Amino acid sequence: MPLKLAIVGRPNVGKSTLFNRLAGKKLAIVDDQPGVTRDRRYASGRLGDLDLELIDTAGFEDVSDESLEARMRHQTELAVEEADVSLFIYDAREGVTPLDEVFATLLRRRGKPVIIAANKAEGKAGQSGIGEAYKLGLGEPIPISGEHGEGMAELYAAMLAAFPEDQYSEDEEDDDKPIRLAIVGRPNAGKSTLINRLIGEQRLLTGPEAGITRDSISVDWIWGDKKVRLVDTAGLRKKAKVQEKLEKLSTQDTIRAITFAEVVVLVMDATHPFEIQDLQIADLTEREGRALVFVLAKWDLIEDQAATLAAFREHAERMLPQVRGAPVVALSGETGSGVNKLMPAVLKIHKDWSTKVKTRDLNDWLQMAMQRHPPPAVSGRRVKPKYMAQTKARPPTFVLFSSRADQMPDHYRRYLINSLRESFDLPGVPLRITIKSGANPYADGEAKGHSGRGKREFERREREEERIRASRNTVKKSKRIADEAAAKAAIEAGLPDPREVKPVKKKAPAASAKAAPAVEGAPKDVGAAEPGKAAVKSVKKLGPKVQKKVSTTPSYKVGAKSAGGKAAGPKRPVSGARTVRGNTGPGKPKGR
Repeated sequence: MPLKLAIVGRPNVGKSTLFNRLAGKKLAIVDDQPGVTRDRRYASGRLGDLDLELIDTAGFEDVSDESLEARMRHQTELAVEEADVSLFIYDAREGVTPLDEVFATLLRRRGKPVIIAANKAEGKAGQSGIGEAYKLGLGEPIPISGEHGEGMAELYAAMLAAFPEDQYSEDEEDDDKPIRLAIVGRPNAGKSTLINRLIGEQRLLTGPEAGITRDSISVDWIWGDKKVRLVDTAGLRKKAKVQEKLEKLSTQDTIRAITFAEVVVLVMDATHPFEIQDLQIADLTEREGRALVFVLAKWDLIEDQAATLAAFREHAERMLPQVRGAPVVALSGETGSGVNKLMPAVLKIHKDWSTKVKTRDLNDWLQMAMQRHPPPAVSGRRVKPKYMAQTKARPPTFVLFSSRADQMPDHYRRYLINSLRESFDLPGVPLRITIKSGANPYADGEAKGHSGRGKREFERREREEERIRASRNTVKKSKRIADEAAAKAAIEAGLPDPREVKPVKKKAPAASAKAAPAVEGAPKDVGAAEPGKAAVKSVKKLGPKVQKKVSTTPSYKVGAKSAGGKAAGPKRPVSGARTVRGNTGPGKPKGR
């Protein structure tokens, strides 16, 4: 089993910082203000090859009355009794204080191994306080720095010397994971009292003061044959009232506990339940996809219990329809009445939260729901759900394939969720439905060919284009090989390379050579001859484009055939003339 190590010392010496360093992650809240940690906090850690079970404790105070500090000291003493080795931390920059001496005396009387460490020993400021620890009678102090990780090798050697390695062995891995149960609510609602009543011991600090719990404290517990991990959280207040940095850190820790929980128990004061903050916490739980159980604490203070419970359930269904049917448990953590009803309700909703529904049953239900309430028509076209399947559980998540999925109204989606919850008996479980539409084979871009006929046509075209490209490459390659063979044969025969020989251009006849300058020259040469014949003669040889540049005679006098074009067709109607189909010509409208 791992070495159980309790980190103890007076307030604000860096116990939680070292705790986070050995745990490998930021679990405990750390702040410059003394007295941040109040409850015992457990975590698994590792130093080198040494497995550790860490216990973070509250700062030691020399008081013995009924105050909060005295209750915190009692929690620290319980941690020292439970641990195998105590790691006593003091501030090397301040040196040994009278409170350190009192606590060291208590540790010596326990008779258990104690390792003394001088924290904040980095730099020259902490050198003077290291030697003062010898007068405590706990051995040689180890200079460390929990913030920067200095002195961890010396700390590892001291742990092995205090508790030899052969006295512990590794635990067998247990695949049975516990149910993570988070207890949340407003401050002073009775969360810590409820956990103490469940586990049967004073594990967490309780009292009349509001806001005692600051960290999210996890407690492992076994109920029957089920493993449960209870997480006590700090009370959540309205965001506008949270001003101090420490309370903001506690709020973030509580929200993180809700995120990683499986079932969330919302504890409310039965004398004034369902305030705005309670509704916001319940809505946050639903948005995170966690199973929700309502608990009415301090039930012993209610006189008309039956009427109050009925009114509460009606109010819950009206204010939180997204978690309709969530179980409601009325109990009293102080007297213990009704506590035995909590865990059966938790296990029931946890089972529903992990439900997997068969695809066939889902589609049968979908047809029934559509017959009971057909989908609405949007812009004159009806949305048609076709197929449904479950993609995952925890929470149950479904995907619905439908035509025009992006236009399905929200009210019909809510109708499907409520009908699904009612038909498959999933009260209070958050459900997720994602609506998708099938691929359109006639769409442009990558949407083509995703299903059926369109996909086969797309693949056929791809194969045809590939064949054409390969054929073209083959022709080019064959021509290149033939040219190279001809060139090689010519060179061997002593002839020039045919690829380098330029083809000889044939000389034009003399008549055309003389006529060419007349066309390309100035227009005055053309005008010297007869206007029509010279232009027609030049156009016959050089085409209609030259006609526009050279001819000075209008084209309608030259003639279409002489210009090398097509025969003249019927004239187009003049702009503005009325033309009716079936008329013999423009300008002669037919009677309507």
